Amino acid sequence: MLPPVCLRAFFLKSTTTDGELFVPAEKKGLYLILAEKMKIIPLGGLGEIGKNMTVYEHGGELIVVDCGMGFPGDDMYGIDLIIPDVSYLIKNRTRIRGLFITHGHEDHIGAIPYVLKQVNMPIYCTRFTAGLIKLKLEEHGLVKSTKLITVEPGKSVRAGKFTVEFIHVNHSIADSVAFAIHTHMGTVVHTGDFKIDSTPIDGEVIDLARFGELGKEGVLALLADSTNVERPGFTPSEKTVGATFTRQFQGCDDRIIVTTFASNVHRIQQVLDAAAAFGRKVAVTGRSMENIMKVSTELGYMKVPKNTLVDINKIKGLPKNKQVIVTTGSQGEEMSALYRMAFSQHKQVELGAGDKVIISASAIPGNEVTVSRVINELFRKGVKVVYNKADILHVSGHACQEELKIIHALTKPRFFIPLHGEQRMLQIHSQLAQDMGMDRNHIAIADNGAVIEITAKTIKVNGSVPSGEVYVDGSGVGDVGAVVMRDRKRLAEDGMVVVVLPVSSHDGNLISEPEIITRGFIYVKESGDLMKELQGVARDAAENVRRRRDDGELKGTVKSAVSSYLFKTTKRNPMVIPVVTRL
Repeated sequence: MLPPVCLRAFFLKSTTTDGELFVPAEKKGLYLILAEKMKIIPLGGLGEIGKNMTVYEHGGELIVVDCGMGFPGDDMYGIDLIIPDVSYLIKNRTRIRGLFITHGHEDHIGAIPYVLKQVNMPIYCTRFTAGLIKLKLEEHGLVKSTKLITVEPGKSVRAGKFTVEFIHVNHSIADSVAFAIHTHMGTVVHTGDFKIDSTPIDGEVIDLARFGELGKEGVLALLADSTNVERPGFTPSEKTVGATFTRQFQGCDDRIIVTTFASNVHRIQQVLDAAAAFGRKVAVTGRSMENIMKVSTELGYMKVPKNTLVDINKIKGLPKNKQVIVTTGSQGEEMSALYRMAFSQHKQVELGAGDKVIISASAIPGNEVTVSRVINELFRKGVKVVYNKADILHVSGHACQEELKIIHALTKPRFFIPLHGEQRMLQIHSQLAQDMGMDRNHIAIADNGAVIEITAKTIKVNGSVPSGEVYVDGSGVGDVGAVVMRDRKRLAEDGMVVVVLPVSSHDGNLISEPEIITRGFIYVKESGDLMKELQGVARDAAENVRRRRDDGELKGTVKSAVSSYLFKTTKRNPMVIPVVTRL
């Protein structure tokens, strides 16, 4: 006999519905479901860092966990951000019972306004996360149309056939939670991003006791953060960075500029405390930093020491050894406050000798070049730059191997799905679970869009749903696809050649020589011979067209001839655009 959690009884039924298997029970006309299913569908966050979104489906209903954005690569010209493909959610919008958010980082909340415009659903999250989401909703005019519900850690929410329990965890942002998702089938633990910090800045340690209780009650599946699975040991406490700030402030006569992630309110709190301890005033610059400090202070997650905070325009009148500026730009983002300081574009702050810049962050993979560019420019100005290689100025918010093992040991899951990581991280996390005694057949390593099916006894990937990347470019969402990106890449790498063909509207013959216009391909004044040869190639191709009144044939012939010639001559492949002008 299976445990009651895996059984549902129906009287006088023998048909099979929705893939559920019915068998007779001891001649009583009672039929038992032995194969209830739960589907877990990651729409983002697998094989990548960012764009986190996971769908849970059970009993004909859905909930969604996280709704994050991804960061564009260097070859994604003009793209502002990347969001998950939510075609599956749009198709099943009537079955969605809620969006549950683990914490307020962009890779977990950044896609919310764009997704809500396509699929409106209630959002459940903690107070600080709600404050950050509200900023986004206000920016996009979605406050009135969105149901935003705050839930305290330790509390539970009923969402259709799901009961979602909020469990406090430590991370590099306040009010982070894991979820225990309770269903008739059993409980699934979704860790979100976490670490085990025994000395957190706010004094709120991770609720390991609850993870242990869930393990004793029985955990059907564990879905866990894989970001730092390659790192042995434990992630250091956030307090170690505070000790570094004390060392850097002590005996320093320079003006101090500190940059970090705007969302790391505990890091900023330590900067404020260090400044107050050494009698310095603090000014803040950078829109996101200003917004998050406003939210965190209003909600009580940050406490500004009395008489410490001053306006950026007023701090200039103080001696340099009494100034601290907290700024955005830890990732070298173009137009961030630190970037503008480095390149002498900031209206209020001019950097030079006598300034110390503390970069209290590590470069997100892919941002190393931009961060290095800013650091080099600061050195060029004579600024003292202190970054992670010189002192302990950043600690991760993600669990290392020993912390992951603790969660596995406490929850004792029947099945395991590694989340939040590139392919190698998922594989290493799978091996870590196996080293702890888990059967490889009880682990599912999947790709975005995979449908992971869990029954009481099995876990397997069974099919897929649409997934992928949707590009946001300015106000356009999804209107830039693979073809446009290919064209942008071509333009960026090889430039463009426009061939203007003036032809007679009477007989279709060329009236004059074709005009060649280039952008990003060659410097025309130094390439007169090539331009003349191109004119000749275009002219000959146009004159060989039989149906000269057919603009399509004329453009196609000229484009093919010019492209072939250019590649043969220059080994480059610029975009060729023929333009027919009939006169």
